[in-house]
Amino acid sequence: MLTANKLMPQGRGLAPVLLKRAATIELDWDVRQKSRFDATDSQGRQIGVFLPRGTAVRGGDVLVAEDGSLVRVIAAPQPVLRITHCTAHGTPFDLTRAAYHLGNRHVPIELKPDHLKIEPDHVLADMLRSMHLIVVAVEEAFEPEGGAYGSHEHSHGAGHDHSHGSSKGPRPLVLAPELLDDHDHSHDHGHSH
Repeated sequence: MLTANKLMPQGRGLAPVLLKRAATIELDWDVRQKSRFDATDSQGRQIGVFLPRGTAVRGGDVLVAEDGSLVRVIAAPQPVLRITHCTAHGTPFDLTRAAYHLGNRHVPIELKPDHLKIEPDHVLADMLRSMHLIVVAVEEAFEPEGGAYGSHEHSHGAGHDHSHGSSKGPRPLVLAPELLDDHDHSHDHGHSH
């Protein structure tokens, strides 16, 4: 059995030709959320995956085996509930409400601009339908959010940072003078009371 104990998120830094030639492994979310598992790749090799505890493997990630070979992970289609808002009786904001209620129940949830996905659960499906949402059972890849405190990595591409010091992007928050306490006028930007 070949061992893989290194993960390259989304294959960043690898040449496209290497990614194209890499063996693949198709895994559902139940397996990808584990840091230790065995699987068989597209070349028929048995791979033992041993990643740091708490590491979740995402579709598009690349595992590096002990022999240096690459294995690209594919998020396998699996049974999920696809949740959309009812265009006749609701608004897209209903999805925000649904995400709030599901989050309060600590349900793994995939957030998309026009729909949500959760693992099958008839009790939650009934709750969502009572909120006038459309819930459909489908077979699709499932990539739930990593959580506010998880080791969620993301990239915005070259040249982008979060300092927002330039004229592009959101501006820093500036409080109105009436919201500042009476003793701190250092941020009133020339406004008089």
